[in-house]
Amino acid sequence: MAQTNPTPPPLNFKSLYRWASHDLLDETSSFTSFASIATYRKNQDCHKSRVFGKEHDRFVKLVPCRMGEPVCVDESSNPEGPFCFIYSTIFKRLSLRLPLIGFERALLIEVNVTPAQLHPNNWAFVRAFSILCDHFGHTPSVDVFLYFFEAKSPRKKLWVSFNGVAGRVLPTLFQQSYKGFKGKFFKIRCSKSDPTLLDGFPLYWVKEPGLKKPRCLEDLPTREREVCNFFSNLGAMFSIVELLKLECSTKALKGYIGTLSLLIPNCVSLCLCALLV
Repeated sequence: MAQTNPTPPPLNFKSLYRWASHDLLDETSSFTSFASIATYRKNQDCHKSRVFGKEHDRFVKLVPCRMGEPVCVDESSNPEGPFCFIYSTIFKRLSLRLPLIGFERALLIEVNVTPAQLHPNNWAFVRAFSILCDHFGHTPSVDVFLYFFEAKSPRKKLWVSFNGVAGRVLPTLFQQSYKGFKGKFFKIRCSKSDPTLLDGFPLYWVKEPGLKKPRCLEDLPTREREVCNFFSNLGAMFSIVELLKLECSTKALKGYIGTLSLLIPNCVSLCLCALLV
């Protein structure tokens, strides 16, 4: 009779990650089988955001999380190779796409957090900021973003959040709270089609995020100062929900932003000047 290898004992994550809080160690995923992942990918809402369409499948490799595996684990307990966790709501509700753009990677490096360590509400800020910059012809910049926002120390060593800097209002004030995300994160690995998918940003939960003071306008390069002043003078309050919803429809997005801009004195001329620089 053929012998089978004994099942290895479960890992003691509390012993491996002594620095992690109990709340963090209790944050585990419900995506623990390929069947649960397949069910999620069949959801039409995912395809509407063009995240898990066929054109992306060759870049993104989703694998199940282990039962009881907390979101703060790293390669020391995963011998299969590099990976990172990302919450499913960031794909479904915020239309985050992989590979990450340069601005998103640079921001994660600057704040020193992995994608899962940044609260989904704050990924909404990041995505809306990128959409606004693209619309007005500006390259999204970490310096400009961190002029308007500062990273907030996480409670109970959980998710990092951004706070608006007092007196500096980026015109994306209306937001929607993304709840129900807990316990729903994927483990993502590189596929053969793109072995660099996870390059250029922290992959694993860090004990000490890089919480730095907000940028000072006078310390920024000339171009970044101009962009900060442009957004400061814009005055319109755009809805993050609307920006995300209209991102893939250039005409509708232009109409939405244009309608609000017309309500602000001198805003149209400011926009045109920025596009011509």
